[in-house]
Amino acid sequence: MLTFIAFAAFAAWGWLTLLRGGFWRADARLTDKADPAAWPDIVAVIPARDEAETIGEVIRAHMTADYPGSLTVILADDGSTDGTAEIARGAAAQSARPFEVVSVPPLPEGWTGKLWAVENGLSRAKEIAPDAKYVLLTDADIALARDTLSRLAAKAEDEDLALTSLMARLDSRGPWASFLIPAFIYFFQKLYPFPRANDPNDNLAAAAGGCMLVRRDAIDAIGGVAAFKATLIDDCTFAKAVKDLTPSTKIWLGLAQDEAISLRDNRDLSSIWNMVARTAYAQLGFSPLLLGGTVIGMALVYLAAPLILLTAMWHWNFTALFYAAGACALMAYTYWPTLRLYGRAPWEAALLPVAAGFYTAMTVSSALRHWRGEGSQWKGRAY
Repeated sequence: MLTFIAFAAFAAWGWLTLLRGGFWRADARLTDKADPAAWPDIVAVIPARDEAETIGEVIRAHMTADYPGSLTVILADDGSTDGTAEIARGAAAQSARPFEVVSVPPLPEGWTGKLWAVENGLSRAKEIAPDAKYVLLTDADIALARDTLSRLAAKAEDEDLALTSLMARLDSRGPWASFLIPAFIYFFQKLYPFPRANDPNDNLAAAAGGCMLVRRDAIDAIGGVAAFKATLIDDCTFAKAVKDLTPSTKIWLGLAQDEAISLRDNRDLSSIWNMVARTAYAQLGFSPLLLGGTVIGMALVYLAAPLILLTAMWHWNFTALFYAAGACALMAYTYWPTLRLYGRAPWEAALLPVAAGFYTAMTVSSALRHWRGEGSQWKGRAY
């Protein structure tokens, strides 16, 4: 039995390494493209609810972007009580670029707060920026570098992309974040291999909601965000809807370094735990069967091989040890590119099984919250 478990773990890592779209390479990056003949008009829509800590820096980044074309910025303020709107107006006042705060009406039944704010921002965008070819959907804690928007637009125009997205670099300061955040990025890439998402001939789609440059005609064609108004994992649902518009529709998702940076503080374990537990069970379709399969699968793929190696003195099954060592080697090899992206040391690849244990616990926690009727909680709301 021990030999079989070790072989199964080794086979799983062989499949992940060779046949899971090369997810682990972490090499989808925003490259420079030639400037378009004419820079398209863009309108940025930023949903916000109690984002006083980050909104000033975020708005200043948008207002001082070196985008050569027309850029209008809209903040959709969803009932903030911490002065978010006032801070945003103060930050925007230093620039002549068009800026407006939209007060979001009370949340109607059947909508998530973020998508309702986006819906109101998009509605106002059609009124004040009717000629905008693209909409930048971004978050109130994502700061873009000065040249990011122009690089995104150049790529979108050059490659005829309906959706161009960047996964922002997350805060990895402190022991908890430096340990768990690279693993989070790694697991996201494993769930949604970027090379497959970026292949127009593959039906898999993904995006990172913190930074999405979307053609307005694509938004209209999918019926706007109202088409998935109650979805918790809205970015990947959005990407799937856009990619499925026509067989030739193209999307692109890449990893950011300094092009897009999340300002959300991840130094406390609770911050990361809540980020994952908020949507993990939704990712499994609220299925107890899938939850059980996930726990067993995570144990087999991430924990079995290291435990077989650590307990060698009690069994001395050399065949099992051979397969377990191979599984651990492939695990570390595939994790290294993501660790390097976050400036971590190679030896930290040995901690991936421990991180996997934490994320499995977060997923179980997400299910427990759902079963207790607490739902997905965010910004004072439960869904």
